Parts: sequence; C-alpha cells; structure tokens
Amino acid sequence: MTVGVDEVGRGCLFGPVFAAAVSLTGAADAELTALGLTDSKALSAKRRADLVPHIQAKASAWALGQGSAREIDAHGIRVATELAMLRALQKLPIQPELVLVDGVLPLRLWPGPQRTIVRGDSQEASIAAASVLAKVARDGLMCRLAERFPEYGFERHAGYGTALHRQALITSGPTALHRKSFLTRLFPRDDGLR
Repeated sequence: MTVGVDEVGRGCLFGPVFAAAVSLTGAADAELTALGLTDSKALSAKRRADLVPHIQAKASAWALGQGSAREIDAHGIRVATELAMLRALQKLPIQPELVLVDGVLPLRLWPGPQRTIVRGDSQEASIAAASVLAKVARDGLMCRLAERFPEYGFERHAGYGTALHRQALITSGPTALHRKSFLTRLFPRDDGLR
C-alpha cells in the first residue's frame, strides 16, 4: 500500500499543525482527479468540503494526525509536523509499503521506505487528498475554536498571522493555544507576548 502524506498549518501562529495520510487505488486516483482533486491551496473552501466525502469513500485507507502548539514550542515546527504525519500513518489499518511525502524534507521518524516529492500535492492524488483532508479538518477546528476565542477571528484566518490576528494579539494577548515560539518572531520586543 502506497500512502501520501501532507500537512497544513505550518505557518500559523495559533493551534496545532494537522497532517493526513491517504492511500488510493489507481481507479480511485482517476475518479478523484476527474472530480477536480488537486492541491488544497488551489481549491475554494466549498470545493475542498465537497471533495472530503468522496475522498473518504474512495480511499483504501485514510487518517489524520496533529502536532500541538505545545509540541511546536517545545520541539520546533519540523518535529511537530513529523509527529502529526507519524500519528496519521500509525492510525492506518495497514502499514504502508511506501510513503510519499510532500516537499523536500524526509519524514525522519518513519522507519519504512519513503519518497519526497516537491509540489507533490499537485502531482500525486494521494498527497492532494491528504492535503484536502488535513485542511478541511484543521479549518473546522479553527471555526470551533473561534467560538471559544471570538476576539481573534480564527474563522476568518485559521490562525495565520493576518493583520486582524496580530491586532487581536496586541489587544488581548496570546491564548494557551498560541505558538509562543512563533510570537517572539512577530513581536521581538518584550511586550508581554512571550
């Protein structure tokens, strides 16, 4: 079984990084591609949401994983991203024979065969499917957390460092789910955000 993995949320200031792992047969690959599956960043939010049930129904296997803001702060974004990917892979019912990793960096924690693919989310349907599942799941979490933290506008920017989000950080300060290690880069002076 070949499995594509991808992540979403690496560059956010808030919340976990998400990853998904997806295995597709050749037939499912063709069907999903015909439905317009491609890199999640090239799709509208509605199109991504519409694709999710198709991906889940046609995939041989799929799973999600997360790396928390606390893990990002403690170990760095690369390790937290790898943990999210590893957790997704470990939830699959069968051990993959080959893992296709989006990007140039290998998944250091994965003991089995793997191949990195630059822009893999636009070249491999399994990676594109993983990017869509991870993006929709993370965006859903951000909308739920927006109800808990309404002043930050997470439903609008999903935790990325927009002007709205930066202003909310200045006004309200960080939450326990903000990535403190990312905020020191955004606010280098000692202004209480560390």
